[in-house]
Amino acid sequence: MILSYWLLTIDIILNPFQLYTLPLDDWITEIINFVVDHFRPFFQAIRLPIDWGLKAIEWGLMAIPPLIFIIVIGLIAWQLAGRKIAFYSIISLTLIGLVGAWEQAMVSLALVVTAVLFCFVVGIPVGILSAKNDRLERVIRPLLDVMQTLPSFVYLVPVVMLFGIGEVPGVIATIIFAIPPLIRLTNLGIRQVSPEVVEAAIAFGSTPWQVLWEAQIPLAMPTILAGINQAILMALSMSVVTSMIAVPGLGQMVLQGVGRLDVGLAAVGGLGIVLLAIMLDRITQAVSR
Repeated sequence: MILSYWLLTIDIILNPFQLYTLPLDDWITEIINFVVDHFRPFFQAIRLPIDWGLKAIEWGLMAIPPLIFIIVIGLIAWQLAGRKIAFYSIISLTLIGLVGAWEQAMVSLALVVTAVLFCFVVGIPVGILSAKNDRLERVIRPLLDVMQTLPSFVYLVPVVMLFGIGEVPGVIATIIFAIPPLIRLTNLGIRQVSPEVVEAAIAFGSTPWQVLWEAQIPLAMPTILAGINQAILMALSMSVVTSMIAVPGLGQMVLQGVGRLDVGLAAVGGLGIVLLAIMLDRITQAVSR
């Protein structure tokens, strides 16, 4: 009897977690339910501009005939990145059309463009503010760490509870997932501007606003564009994950192919994502250079 008591005591000492664990899952569920019950109108107001922007971009991309779109993208790529990237863009878009994934590719492109635009509108000002304010930077840094280390699937649960399912919640989840590198690189680019340049601008009578717009941002632009490049790639990588909440596009082709064990359908969707990702990556890299 005494031996059993001592063995039980030793077991409890070695594994104290069997006596009590924090009900963190219940706490998080209660917090989300409270937010949903009391702040749903606020989140619906956030949803409106994203919905309008997404519908406008998607309508514009779908309204352009495929041949015209391929020619325009080829010319843009030629001007920004050279003949090789222009040739690759034309071949990639033509291949996407030939395998029957043109409409899905345009939907995915509209989702990515919308998400990156909102990342640009929110991420660059936040990055500039964090570069100007060390206290704000110390507050934002752990938040960005959490946003970048959380598995992408985790974003879907609160987004679905707050915004429902469909394209707009998918864009919101994509924005949350893709915005951290843009904020980080904007902050880094502004901070890496030489202090001598800033001092020279101030010496010539520039206001703080002029120093920012005429000296710091132009010199930090390659780093900022690298952040935009990373945001684009991360937004495309979310297309398969967001398809789980009824977001159409190439990601949904991959999800349906996996669900039906249709390797061909999944491969076509994955090929379209890869081709778009490489095309956008090369164009944005050329712009940053």
